[in-house]
Amino acid sequence: MGKKRRIPLRKCVVTSEMKPKKDMIRIVRDKEGNVSVDPTGKKSGRGAYVTRDLDVIEQAEKTGVLKRHLNTDIDQHIYDELRKFVDTNA
Repeated sequence: MGKKRRIPLRKCVVTSEMKPKKDMIRIVRDKEGNVSVDPTGKKSGRGAYVTRDLDVIEQAEKTGVLKRHLNTDIDQHIYDELRKFVDTNA
C-alpha cells in the first residue's frame, strides 16, 4: 500500500470550517496594502481563505470579515472578482 497523501486544509474566514485548499479562494494583501484574489495561492503577503461558494462570498461582503482579517478596506471589485471566480470554476 502506498502512503496516503496529506490534503492541505485551510480555514474559511467566514464559516470557520476547515476545507481542502483546492475548495477555497485566497485573498491576499501585500506589503503595499494592495488586496487581490490569489487563485494560485502562492502570492506573498497576508492571506485569508474563503470557501468557493456564492453564499459565503455574500456573507463575507455583508459582515466585513475580510476587512478585519486583512486589516485594510476591501474594494467592491474584489467581491465581484470572487463571484466571477466561483461562477467560472463551479
